[in-house]
Amino acid sequence: MADSRNWDESSFTDRPSRRGTRPRTKTRPAHEDAHRAMVVGVDRGRYSLVADLDTTDERAVTAMRARELGRTRIVCGDWVDVVGDVSGGDGTLGRIVRIAERSTVLRRTADDTDPFERIVVANADQLVIVTASADPEPRPRMIDRCVVAAYDAGMSVLLCMTKTDIADPEPILRLYRGLDIEISQTRQGPNGEIEHLADLRERLAGRSSVFVGHSGVGKSTLVNALVPHARRAIGHVNAVTGRGRQTSTSAVALRLPPLPGESGDPGWVIDTPGVRSFGLAHVSVERVIGAFEDLAEIAEECPRGCTHLEREPDCALDAWVAASPDDGTRELRAGRVDSFRRLIAARMDESGDSHGSGRD
Repeated sequence: MADSRNWDESSFTDRPSRRGTRPRTKTRPAHEDAHRAMVVGVDRGRYSLVADLDTTDERAVTAMRARELGRTRIVCGDWVDVVGDVSGGDGTLGRIVRIAERSTVLRRTADDTDPFERIVVANADQLVIVTASADPEPRPRMIDRCVVAAYDAGMSVLLCMTKTDIADPEPILRLYRGLDIEISQTRQGPNGEIEHLADLRERLAGRSSVFVGHSGVGKSTLVNALVPHARRAIGHVNAVTGRGRQTSTSAVALRLPPLPGESGDPGWVIDTPGVRSFGLAHVSVERVIGAFEDLAEIAEECPRGCTHLEREPDCALDAWVAASPDDGTRELRAGRVDSFRRLIAARMDESGDSHGSGRD
């Protein structure tokens, strides 16, 4: 060992840093060799993708998120760029490095005061609101909330009434006929098969449709009928509470099988977990009004500055309800105006029961 008393500058030795001597840079690789893929499922940090969609090289790929994406959320329906091992073989794992710009984003919040948005699905064209005619009972206010969310996201709306063999769906459908909302109905046949499925299938062709509804309304049953290999778990309605048991735990995108003689894209369906609330904290009051197109037209006759709430003495909505024929129409209109006012009140931070719950 050298005598420390005889050390000079020539005795100095440089120990390189474990992190290297090169300074860190914010320059990231361009990943020009990345493959475009669609996210069809998310499970505990692993993403199920379909890479090179609609090409002869289409394949299923499993990937993880690249570190440079930070906390940017990747959801079902996203288009992403993936690198690494994208062969799709057993045990392979790619890396998602980019998320393409989204055409639509369906959002919801836990309630009407929650500042944190939850993205349900991306790039869907159509929101299919699945509602049972009975068992569980239909909830028009929940339908209205979903319509508002779809309107805000720039998506079209299809109201699908299930279990029409149990109860007449017309009392609910009368609220939405004449609006810019498509309507489809299904029922269960004597052997358990879903009848009138062809009409629904035609309305899904060539589109990406996300199914939303309460647990127990028959959403997963519909998906299984439309996509036989889906094998989505099916729950039952609790006879005491009237609520369904949630069986789907995450959103999943499924390609519709083509119909006989059908050419082109048959479309995709995205099944989502059953929801019990649909908060709209992210939607402005103006956007809420726009979603109720029938009421928005009536509201144009209101005096300037009218908030359309119950306390307004000259609100045209009250006159519209009062002028309704006494054949059940008045009750339906009053219910729709009440739903509209509850949403407006919630967005204006009005106090009162259920205003901020999102549970209608």
